[in-house]
Amino acid sequence: MAGKKKKEKIIFTKAKKKSAVARATLHYPGSGQIRINGYAVNVYAPNPYVEQIILEPFALAPQYRDAVDISVNVHGGGFMGQAVAVRGAIAKALVELDQDLREVFLAYDRTLLVDDVRRVEPKKPLGRKARAKKQTSYR
Repeated sequence: MAGKKKKEKIIFTKAKKKSAVARATLHYPGSGQIRINGYAVNVYAPNPYVEQIILEPFALAPQYRDAVDISVNVHGGGFMGQAVAVRGAIAKALVELDQDLREVFLAYDRTLLVDDVRRVEPKKPLGRKARAKKQTSYR
């Protein structure tokens, strides 16, 4: 045997934002491929701002940008909620790979590692929305 093959490490994580749920699978070592619902990041999010949000964990941990392969499955919510959920799932996977990144991510933005628990409030009777009510008329 010429050399030992390095054992591949596989990490599964999930993150939520509103009704968007993202499930990420990280393969280490990898070639730097990031796929969301089977598409490359620049195809899934053609808007540069949304792409920047998704790749934000790699701005804080550039040493892993070309060292891991990440596949994310995301559904529910709108495009921005999905982007934030994908960002959180990627950050959680990187922290599980390297515990030193936990403090870096928490110091930068706590929402990278902590899911947003806020949900849409259900609609109540006699109103158009959860809190809005019909205006009372006295004449």
